[in-house]
Amino acid sequence: MKKLDKNYLYFGAFLIFSLISWIASFDQGIRIWNNFLVFARDMVLILPPAFVLIGLFDVWAKRESVEKHFGDNNNPLRFLWSVLLASTTVGGTFVAFPLANSMYHKGAKYSSIITYITAASLFMIPMSIMEASMLGIKFTAIRLIGSLPFIIIGAILLEKYFEKTSYRLPVITDEK
Repeated sequence: MKKLDKNYLYFGAFLIFSLISWIASFDQGIRIWNNFLVFARDMVLILPPAFVLIGLFDVWAKRESVEKHFGDNNNPLRFLWSVLLASTTVGGTFVAFPLANSMYHKGAKYSSIITYITAASLFMIPMSIMEASMLGIKFTAIRLIGSLPFIIIGAILLEKYFEKTSYRLPVITDEK
């Protein structure tokens, strides 16, 4: 059975479970369905504009610019650029991974990409503002500044490991 067929099978089983939950007034099943609707609505609202922006990045960002700011240079500012780009990324890792893939194909170094992906889940501006309003600016500043060295060191170590093992991201083909 193909993977796509299995996904349809699982989704169909979920729909049947949800329908039976509604008929039988099974509270947990109804809550699962309601959570699914909330997440589905969020994805419908976030992903289309995000993917349009990713497409625009892919078309408008020149390879030379990506290589200059995120690429094969020894300029430590590439980590700053990665964090700044990540802090403006809306949609978390749903958006970060496709954008990171675009960066990779435009010549960004692994360490820049890993810094971007990690920072995309830690340095989001709206999340940081909400966190600062609830837990205080001092806490947020300590969390952001404290996590930054670990992100960069981890990204550099992973890049060195990838280079040592000659790792390359797999190329996706349209095989049918």
